[in-house]
Amino acid sequence: MSLHVKEVREVHGVGAQKAVELASMGIFTVMDLLEYVPYRYEDYTVRELASVKDGERITVQGVIVGEPVLQRFSGKTRLSCRVMVDQFLLNAVWFNRHFLKDRLRPQQEIVLTGKWDGKRRQLSVSDSEFPGQAASKTGTVQPVYSIAGTLTQKWMRKVIQQALAQYSDEVEEVLPESLTGRYGFMPRGKALAVIHTPSGVEEGKQARRRMVYEELFLFQLKLQAYRAVTRSRSDGVKQQVDLPAVRAFVRALPFQLTESQKKVVAEILHDMQEPYCMNRLLQGDVGAGKTVVAAIALFATVKAGLQGALMVPTEILAEQHKKSLDRLYEPYGLQVALLTGSSTDRQRRDLLASLQMGLIDVIVGTHALIQEDVYFRQLGLVVTDEQHRFGVNQRSILRRKGMNPDVLTMTATPIPRTLAITAFGDMDVSTIKELPKGRKPIKTYSVHHSMLERVLSFIDREVSAGRQAYVICPLIEESEKLDVQNAIDVHIQLQQHFPSMSIGLLHGRMSAQEKEAVMQAFKEGLVKTLVSTTVIEVGVDVPNATLMVVYDADRFGLSQLHQLRGRVGRGEHQSYCVLIADPKTEVGKERMKAMTDTSDGFEIARRDLELRGPGDFFGTKQSGVPDFRIADMMVDFEVMEQARDDAAELVSASSFWTGAEYTQLRAYLQRTQVFDNEVLD
Repeated sequence: MSLHVKEVREVHGVGAQKAVELASMGIFTVMDLLEYVPYRYEDYTVRELASVKDGERITVQGVIVGEPVLQRFSGKTRLSCRVMVDQFLLNAVWFNRHFLKDRLRPQQEIVLTGKWDGKRRQLSVSDSEFPGQAASKTGTVQPVYSIAGTLTQKWMRKVIQQALAQYSDEVEEVLPESLTGRYGFMPRGKALAVIHTPSGVEEGKQARRRMVYEELFLFQLKLQAYRAVTRSRSDGVKQQVDLPAVRAFVRALPFQLTESQKKVVAEILHDMQEPYCMNRLLQGDVGAGKTVVAAIALFATVKAGLQGALMVPTEILAEQHKKSLDRLYEPYGLQVALLTGSSTDRQRRDLLASLQMGLIDVIVGTHALIQEDVYFRQLGLVVTDEQHRFGVNQRSILRRKGMNPDVLTMTATPIPRTLAITAFGDMDVSTIKELPKGRKPIKTYSVHHSMLERVLSFIDREVSAGRQAYVICPLIEESEKLDVQNAIDVHIQLQQHFPSMSIGLLHGRMSAQEKEAVMQAFKEGLVKTLVSTTVIEVGVDVPNATLMVVYDADRFGLSQLHQLRGRVGRGEHQSYCVLIADPKTEVGKERMKAMTDTSDGFEIARRDLELRGPGDFFGTKQSGVPDFRIADMMVDFEVMEQARDDAAELVSASSFWTGAEYTQLRAYLQRTQVFDNEVLD
């Protein structure tokens, strides 16, 4: 029986209760246990004190030279004694280890592990042993695991060693010989044993190198195999794009496309004319002109005799896009419709009937577009916003309806290549690298809360000049837990400060109709200053707005601040972003510095990734970024790139799908249900 199937209770020492606790950590089988690698190691190799840096963890061996002293305070204890180590006299301190007092005798040898304080010549002891005692850690490298419940490090180490003793001979090699030979990897069974109990640091590095590559290679293999299979199906819509009509449409636009826009349009139109389903990511900085690229692609689809759909995260944005497309498509007679959760039952019935009969060319809406009762006459292209990444589940819904449309996913969060290769590895990536001509850089300032009066004067100046302003707050209303500004209070304060100014309020608890009324008033210039939470973050376009003020800006992530800043600077006038913050942490200070240093979204994204790490980059709601067990996205990026290239090369060879050498890899693809319950064909 495969170790991927054999239950973890088969390991000696794992009873029913322990099995339940292991299951809560995602460990169900013997292989799950063997692959549960340590997140760090504790090195108990004895070192010389002279080579130790202040604050470093170290293991030293010495001789006790004084009587131990025990102090008690507030129910806690502090035990200390003098120890001679390499001609250094140091003070060893144990907290809440009073039971050791009788064992600490002068002239006795002792091995101490702890944190070194060079100024006080003191070692805060976390582990201590006497030479010659059984099961000594001295001289070893001990694994440290993430544990839960009643499990202890000691038990976890013991049970994993037991699993290795029972089953190490049954560990099957996953990587083909062509790869293990190319990179000189140690065999899988040995790598798993070493990574749990390395004999030294160098051997541990070699085992980690092998397991990191394997983890990243298997992840990339799933993405590349999915791409290979979907492309080999050739069951997409091969669109007969009318290139002369598309060129005429582009020439008639009220502005010229940038070179970047022209390049990505060409990439998209090329994919649309192929027999496989396009799966392309369009990324670009805030205001780079992604929407017009989507409009051109949708126009091309309609001219090819098909229908298009544009799916966005909010009703405000859906209505905005509907109006924009109406303006662009009006001279050509294209029918654009809007479907959102606010549509009445009657409107929805009429609209769905028109859609199914082919009377609607392009439909704009929220996620309601792919619900079970929505049918198209023939859908050619789906354009989605970043918050609606079009995954396998959505594609399978449309496939069951007999449609395999091309998919274009737009993201206004520029993604560093580190993450694009990972989270969007199954997609082709198009990037708009330049802003439209005539856009003035937004001037960004970071100010302390004490300068609020000057910020209010700035708002007054811009509004008096005929412009408009946004004021963003992290919360809707007052919180007992957080000392930050909230939108409701700020709205009241601004109304009192500017009694003759029209000030609007927008937040997530308002109904769709209330939000739309406020936004419409702001777009029409009836509301001069809009106080809002981050509901305003994505895509809202008011060219007359020239000032973005963000309260408690250090509470926001860098990419989110950049998105907010992108709401201004969309017209002909100089625009400004004022970040009100008093950052207490280094991360907060770094965020403010990054925002005032650069307006380049890709540089902002790179710094955000450094500060927050890949797990938080997209936020908890975003799927796609895996939680690797051993690989570190920031450290192992080059390995990720190599693994992607190796996986792509492998799946493109016919031998991969039939050769005996790749049996384990094909079994892995089946076992992990890479195609969401679709069998490989």
